[in-house]
Amino acid sequence: MRNTRYNHLIAATLLCAMPAQAALAQQKSADAYPLRPIRLIIPYSPGGASDNICRLIMPRISESLGQTIVIDNRPGAGGVIGRDLGAKATPDGYTLLASDAPHIMNPLFNPKLPYDALRDFTPISATATAPMALAVLASFPAKTIKDIVALAKAQPGKLNFGSGGTGVITHLTGELFKLAAGINIVHVPYKSIAPAITDLLGGQIQIAFPSPATVSGQVQAGRIRLLAVAAVKRAAVYPDVPTFEEAGVPGMIAANWFGVMGPAKLPRSIVERINLETHKALQNREVRERLTTAGIEPIPNTPQEFQKMLETEYARWATVVKTAGLKPE
Repeated sequence: MRNTRYNHLIAATLLCAMPAQAALAQQKSADAYPLRPIRLIIPYSPGGASDNICRLIMPRISESLGQTIVIDNRPGAGGVIGRDLGAKATPDGYTLLASDAPHIMNPLFNPKLPYDALRDFTPISATATAPMALAVLASFPAKTIKDIVALAKAQPGKLNFGSGGTGVITHLTGELFKLAAGINIVHVPYKSIAPAITDLLGGQIQIAFPSPATVSGQVQAGRIRLLAVAAVKRAAVYPDVPTFEEAGVPGMIAANWFGVMGPAKLPRSIVERINLETHKALQNREVRERLTTAGIEPIPNTPQEFQKMLETEYARWATVVKTAGLKPE
């Protein structure tokens, strides 16, 4: 009888010790991180802004970590497929996710996403931000924001603007402009911003809200004009282009941001290590020069600041969506 009780006591002790041993093993693994190559999921096809920024900074992070970072492009469903893979990955630091503004915009138009945009991820660091701008064909008769507003008020519903799809930053920037200026212009969604710009050049649409980097070639060639940037200050690469507030439409702040995340419950030591190496990469002079030349601003921050940024952006755009009466399409 005594032996049976003793055996039960030993078994209970071992069972209690198992979680502690597992936690200790996980911590040791995190402290030794990384021991093998890391996968970075980019939820878009190669060649886009998120992909280009990652391919610029990841080689620096890889060099500092002493491990290869493998870029894994997983496009589809507006980035949902790649984000879902990131959310469901093992939280060991060997699968990371490139994130951007649509991460917190998708839920505003799709309440049935297979993940929670705020709870199912671990923010690591923001990397960069690209303010949006109002672009028109160079030959378009409206030469200023005031001209656009006057034309839209004189002909409600006649002007249209193209975007990269419903619920993305190029769409919601247009909706914010409609609210801020008190005008009625019609949204025309495309599969991405590239065909929207093609139709802008062809005269099928009159307005678009890209980041300046997206249309830099057409601006330099004199085919497209930027009338204003949706930022607190003017873009360094376009010092002659006013902000919306300077142009007479206050409250127009809109930017696509970029960052790095992991799945929920990522160990703190791994989060801090990737955060540190991301900051070091963004301090690299060549990286900073290439970003700023493209009209993109490096914005490294702490995991806590990144989390707060996500929550603030979600709340702000949710207000825009509600006020504009937007519904899923």
